Amino acid sequence: MAINYGSKRTVVGAHYGLRDWLAQRLTGALMALFTIVVLVQVLFTSGPIGFEAWSGIFAHQWMKVLSFAVVVALAYHAWIGVRDIWMDYVQPVGVRLVLEFLSIVWLVGCLGWAVEALWKV
Repeated sequence: MAINYGSKRTVVGAHYGLRDWLAQRLTGALMALFTIVVLVQVLFTSGPIGFEAWSGIFAHQWMKVLSFAVVVALAYHAWIGVRDIWMDYVQPVGVRLVLEFLSIVWLVGCLGWAVEALWKV
């Protein structure tokens, strides 16, 4: 004789909750730190902020590495948000997969463009 404890419920979703919540907070913190670093460098730059001063800020290797980390964090941050929107509001699986694929292609393209622009300086 089987004993039934509670009701059967269908488990849905991918259960990314805590991991995605933490990833969004960490990537957001990294982007906030980067913003503060750039603002401090801009505030302590003498003279007008032109192309030379702006490219001088990003010419240092540590700034390029930090900028690269922030660009990757931004892409991951955006992916989590867009993926959650598609999962919550687009019910047909085929349409959702196409939208997720197009989002990945777009984000990888933006990431490549940002890295190319960063390493040209």
